[in-house]
Amino acid sequence: MRTIAFLGNYLPRKCGIATFTSDVLEAVAARHPQSRCFAVAVNDVGGCYRYPDAVRFEIEEQDLDSYRRAAEYLNGSNVDVVSLQHEFGIFGGPAGRNLLTLLRELRAPVVTTLHTVLRQPNADQRRVMEELISRSARLVVMTKRGQALLQEVYNAPSGKIDLIPHGIPDVPFVAPDCYKDQFGVAGKKVLLTFGLLSPNKGIEHVLNALPDIVAEFPDVVYIVLGATHPHELRTRGEEYRLGLETIARKNHVENHVIFHNRFVDLKELTEFIGAADLYITPYSDEAQITSGTLAYAFGAGKAVISTPYWHAAELLGEQRGVLVPFGDPKAIACEARGLLRDETRRNAMSDRAYRLGRTMVWSHTAGLYMGSFEAARQQGAAAARTAVAGGFTRRPHESPELNLDRFHPRTDSTGIFEHAHFTAPNSAEGYCTGDNPRALILTVLLGQLEDAPKPVLALAKTYAAFLDSAFDPKTSRFRNLLGTDRRWLGQRGSDDCHDRASWALGTAAGPSPHGGSQMAAERLVSRALPAVTDFPSPPAWAFGLLGIHEYLRRMRNDRGAKDAGELLNGRLVAIFDQAAEPGWTWFEEGLTDDSAKLPHALIVNGRATGRKGVYQRGLPALHWLVGVKLPSQGHLRPMGSNGFYQRDGARAAFDQQPIEAHATADPRWYDQVDLACDWFLGGNDLGLELYCPPTGGCRDGLHPGRGNQNQGAESTLALLLSPAEMRTIQNTAMGVQRPAMAARMTP
Repeated sequence: MRTIAFLGNYLPRKCGIATFTSDVLEAVAARHPQSRCFAVAVNDVGGCYRYPDAVRFEIEEQDLDSYRRAAEYLNGSNVDVVSLQHEFGIFGGPAGRNLLTLLRELRAPVVTTLHTVLRQPNADQRRVMEELISRSARLVVMTKRGQALLQEVYNAPSGKIDLIPHGIPDVPFVAPDCYKDQFGVAGKKVLLTFGLLSPNKGIEHVLNALPDIVAEFPDVVYIVLGATHPHELRTRGEEYRLGLETIARKNHVENHVIFHNRFVDLKELTEFIGAADLYITPYSDEAQITSGTLAYAFGAGKAVISTPYWHAAELLGEQRGVLVPFGDPKAIACEARGLLRDETRRNAMSDRAYRLGRTMVWSHTAGLYMGSFEAARQQGAAAARTAVAGGFTRRPHESPELNLDRFHPRTDSTGIFEHAHFTAPNSAEGYCTGDNPRALILTVLLGQLEDAPKPVLALAKTYAAFLDSAFDPKTSRFRNLLGTDRRWLGQRGSDDCHDRASWALGTAAGPSPHGGSQMAAERLVSRALPAVTDFPSPPAWAFGLLGIHEYLRRMRNDRGAKDAGELLNGRLVAIFDQAAEPGWTWFEEGLTDDSAKLPHALIVNGRATGRKGVYQRGLPALHWLVGVKLPSQGHLRPMGSNGFYQRDGARAAFDQQPIEAHATADPRWYDQVDLACDWFLGGNDLGLELYCPPTGGCRDGLHPGRGNQNQGAESTLALLLSPAEMRTIQNTAMGVQRPAMAARMTP
């Protein structure tokens, strides 16, 4: 799942940027429902808006601290990409400079949509623009002219720029007469201009053209739809609108003009557009790089008359519309009369506009934006990898410190909490039968060490009791999720939660130092293991085998456990023989998380039973897996959970999970184990330390350009299990002592 934050003005604030931000968020969320989308809205002076739930944070335009707090909020929300809507006037400070404070502190990559690209910026605008370009992973413009200006005026790299048209609603191509009745203009020829009113809109030129149009077409009505722009309203009130009304009266066309002084929603707007025979954008400023109003009308298949501002000049070429000189009422009148007179030409122009407009509908545009977001994530990761290559020095044989004093608060009398909000356990989301088995294994390993703190060892009873409660004797399966009200959610958990519980119980029932927990585990494991043989999943077989191996170290005469082990061994050997071939020495058609457990299960069981055929299949599989996960970069690269790795497919680079680094740590291969431990300490694609010494926790994952700031149970247990396993191995009869690898333990 992707988390995307959209930063800009937002509805119900009345402005074009607010409409765009709202539309693009909704379009991306609809096209990619697996993504989590939310907005950070910018409030103007005195603005107080009743935002929808999509807005999670608000920035006060002129409050510099508000931008810093927004950066903190976004960093804490673990966003993957920030989609920034930029126009100089919507951010505080000279030329909107306050925005840079946010960008300097932001960790996630930024995709900036530029709604204005100035050809002749002043000194402040140039400085802001150049830093904005440098701090953006991708730049989105809506016209080729904008793309050219970015390169020519600001030296923006061409490879950083994405050309994505302004999105439009997908409306049917309908004759104008179908909508005219509802606006009281049935039987009329309707001209339309819509948008927030301000002096640069040039509407006065259409009003001055109207007498000539009415002289030939007395049934013409000109609709001016839109409220006065809030900034204009604050500074000059309704002066511009009143001036337009005066012009209409002076020209004796007031009965042919309808002013709708309001900001309409999308449904009503599309109906107004539908009623128009001609759409007119008489804007006065050539340097308008984009116009949402033009895009909406054009995409609905309207014949358009426009002044040649940059967006119009590009969109209306090849007879898709008509261009007239700036400030020229005579030209507007001439073209309007010509199009109203020539229905065939008008309809052909509408058809060309509508057909091109299908490439601009929001569903298509949203896909292009997601492509830009993904490119930004990958660029952020690549930049971080370059920095790693240039400056990261691996710390060989240095394991994370076992800081266990903060581990105890993650557990209450029921079990270990599944999730965390940053470093604090998120008790509101309860517990799961996925983390408690790992926690039980950790206490078993620590129990074999002389310096393990007793409060942590005492938690073994809690975790064993959790698994006892999770086991449902009616189904012989483990339930997975337990709410804070101590009620189980669902009747049966996943195969994954069952096999992990079986593994932990086998470990606890084996040579465990916890007598009480050992007896409870021994009772449960014999009841839980039969279900493992019914699972279709090879990873489930592997976890079951590991549990059986540990269990049989103490209960070697349990015939049922031996038979189950024989069956699971045979299955893993069979699928390996079927799937493995040169270049893909593996059990399945793909690699996912915890892949190392498959060869691990065959190696330990093959050695324990003295079967070379079993062991000799596990060993080459592990060799191959190490080659995949330890490529030429010289550091561990776990499978990215965003797609993992399928045979003959592209390998997912992110999101890398701590559980993978732990699962890769086979104890017989010390150099590779060093690299697995180093992954937590910064020996990874981004050079970021996921281990947090002050808390003893581990961040939940490695994303493109950043680490997940939450420190949940799974990641922290993966961190602690790796050095704990190394410590226990060093104390076994292997006879290998590697003091440099010894984990330090904080009581």
